[in-house]
Amino acid sequence: MAEAARKTISPVRDEAPDTPRTPVTPAAPDKRAQERTAATEELRRLKRRGRTRWTLFAVVPIALLIGIYWYVTGGRIMSTDDAYVGAEKVGIATDVSGIVQEVDVTDNQHVAAGQVLYRLDPRQFQIAVDNAKANLAETALSIEAMKQDYKRMVSDAAAQAAQVDLDQLNADRAATLLHSNTVAQSNYDQAHYTLENDKSKLAALREQAQVQLARLGGNPDVVVTEHPQYLQAQAQLAEAQRQLDHTVIKAPFAGTVTSVPSIAPGKYLAASTTAFFLVDTDHVWVDADPKETELTHVRPGQPVTVTVDTYPDYEWHGTVEGISPAAAQEFALLPAQNTSGNWVKVVQRVPLRIRLDVSDKSLPALRAGMSVVVDVDTGHARGWPHFLTGWFGHRRTGS
Repeated sequence: MAEAARKTISPVRDEAPDTPRTPVTPAAPDKRAQERTAATEELRRLKRRGRTRWTLFAVVPIALLIGIYWYVTGGRIMSTDDAYVGAEKVGIATDVSGIVQEVDVTDNQHVAAGQVLYRLDPRQFQIAVDNAKANLAETALSIEAMKQDYKRMVSDAAAQAAQVDLDQLNADRAATLLHSNTVAQSNYDQAHYTLENDKSKLAALREQAQVQLARLGGNPDVVVTEHPQYLQAQAQLAEAQRQLDHTVIKAPFAGTVTSVPSIAPGKYLAASTTAFFLVDTDHVWVDADPKETELTHVRPGQPVTVTVDTYPDYEWHGTVEGISPAAAQEFALLPAQNTSGNWVKVVQRVPLRIRLDVSDKSLPALRAGMSVVVDVDTGHARGWPHFLTGWFGHRRTGS
């Protein structure tokens, strides 16, 4: 136990009872290291700023040159969104009046050229055709009768001429006998009267024959089908047949019919009344109205790229077909009167027509009235600004 007590109190004896304890504190940061680190970071920042500055000094001129090049060589595309799809539109009608018998198409149906659209009741027109055929046959018989009648008149005139010759002999004989006092004066007078009367009849028969010959066109052997009366009757038959044919209304070209429900079987349609409409979907174009200041270098035949608002992922190609000879306002009901009142200059728009290539059947169908964006490749670069060309004397002037 004495050893244990000794071991327990031995640490206390080793320490001086009067020595004060010093508290342990962490080591202070190295200020020089921090200063060196800060200096290094500042040096790096200055180097980065210098590199950035030199990079900008190199990039800005390059970007400026690229911008100038883009401006000078660009501008060859004339673009406008004031453009719409156009197509042939026709109101389906016929020039005869009648009652609708049947309608052979439905609304928004695509039809081929020559396809039957609707029919009118043909009975009254068939009656007119039958009447015209009968009239044509009657005319042919009448012409044949006129030819035979002319031959009869010629024969009658020849017989009358023979009678006149006989009367002339009798009159001459009576005159001879009268001079010899063989016959009475009354016999001579009767013979002379008979001669004159038969001469008048001969003249009348010849006149009648001439009238009949004139009706035959001066040719007694005229072909019936060449006679004017026959041709007139034939024309009447053709007109009746035409009206009958026009009771069947066919599509003048391929396209899509619309507003078909506006007619129905049993409805009476007067001549030239529009039944419904047919829109050509196979031959379409684009009507654009660019500003007059955008048409400086646009010419017919230049290539065009067209995008349709309905189909933004597709492109159509075409060419400039023509440019209107006048601005749109020239065709207005009340054109502008710039010589009177207060005048305000307004940039005019000149109609432009573009022919589209729709041979690619994989493209969606275009419909009249769709809004499109037109890009015309004029092939003419923008060039230097006008004030620069004016300075260097390159501005174009009229001769």
